Amino acid sequence: MSGEQNPLLRVVRGNPSDAELAALTAVVAAASVAKTPEKPKPRTSWWGDHAASLRKPLHPGEGAWRASGFPQG
Repeated sequence: MSGEQNPLLRVVRGNPSDAELAALTAVVAAASVAKTPEKPKPRTSWWGDHAASLRKPLHPGEGAWRASGFPQG
């Protein structure tokens, strides 16, 4: 193996500034990072669901106070 390495990026045309080369290097490095898939959240039990302990929304309307005293069905 020789001591010479191939460059990761090569400018073919133009004369980019140091800032432009740094921006290009950052974009290429970010694109080359392998994305790991997110693990799905473990399903929580209905017993542990705090939203279930909240009151259902009220729907007031004509005769709603009277209907609240009578069983539905």
